[in-house]
Amino acid sequence: MAVEWGREVIADQGEPLLFDTTVPHFARVYDYWLGGKDNFAADRAAGDQAIRACPDIAVSARANRAFLARAVRFLAGEAGIRQFLDIGTGLPTGNNTHEVAQFVAPEARIVYVDNDPFVLSHARAMLASRPEGVTGYVEADLRDPQKIVDTAARLLDFGQPIAVMLMTILQHIDDEDDPGKIVATLMAAMPPGSCLAISHPAKDIDAESMAKMAKRLNRILPESITLRSRAEVASFFDGLELVQPGMVQASKWRPVNEMEAVGPAALWAGVARKN
Repeated sequence: MAVEWGREVIADQGEPLLFDTTVPHFARVYDYWLGGKDNFAADRAAGDQAIRACPDIAVSARANRAFLARAVRFLAGEAGIRQFLDIGTGLPTGNNTHEVAQFVAPEARIVYVDNDPFVLSHARAMLASRPEGVTGYVEADLRDPQKIVDTAARLLDFGQPIAVMLMTILQHIDDEDDPGKIVATLMAAMPPGSCLAISHPAKDIDAESMAKMAKRLNRILPESITLRSRAEVASFFDGLELVQPGMVQASKWRPVNEMEAVGPAALWAGVARKN
């Protein structure tokens, strides 16, 4: 398993990364919605198809990044957490987890996890840690949570609280793969005081447009998308204590201003604590 910790590489160097730019990939489509540059014509075409089905999808993507930043500020600040396990990293953009966490607490330690070598190659090149902290990278699949825990334990102290970040990643886990069990396995390994932050595309917000968007993307992307209702997303927090304001539309989770609060975000989001 390839693992890289901040300034120290713990892995053999493999072959040069090869990927097919004619096949759209969700991480690159998402980067396109955010206005990034790490995408190709096939990704932009897929992204445009989704926008035609759901015109606010790019706004929801930006609302998700804003929620991530607010959640990390809360976790590193008010909650006092100094360790973060960010699963489903996605391509680097503004307000990445380690940047927000280490701005609040420079000594914070962050492990990014993704199953896409393209994503991790960009992360290693661009996501530099502050000198006081550490940023690590793990290539692993969310469907194997024990592997993620075992590898992250090489950098994180599982005797101290850890914030598990699952930002728009659980929609890629089909019901048949039991996403609830995956989340429960991750949180069972976390010590008391740890937190779980989730954002998830909704099937009961702007339902018709979201359903059309998911249907179109599922025809052209290798990664399937499963939209879920508020109750279904809430079930991922079973056994944990939701912090205020509970599980809400992403734009309404502790917004910094009224403009953020009224944004059309077709996402459910929340943060919960393990007691």
